[in-house]
Amino acid sequence: MTTSMATTAPRGPTVDQWVFRMAGLFVLLSLGLSQLHSSNWLWVTAFVGANLLQASFTGLCPLAVILRKLGVAPGAAFCAASDRR
Repeated sequence: MTTSMATTAPRGPTVDQWVFRMAGLFVLLSLGLSQLHSSNWLWVTAFVGANLLQASFTGLCPLAVILRKLGVAPGAAFCAASDRR
């Protein structure tokens, strides 16, 4: 394989990976807090789920926008519309 045929993978996690990691962390954290402290923590889980649902339709995720501005490499799910092929 020549160097012109090789594609370079981004170093470190992409925006998509960070979004999924943070969503999973907040869901697990709120579920744990709902068992240990108050069932009102389940509202955080509902908010994360609703945000993921709307992002699947609109492609707009507030965390993805922030991460992109911080210079994190784009992924396939939350890339800019001009980057899509």
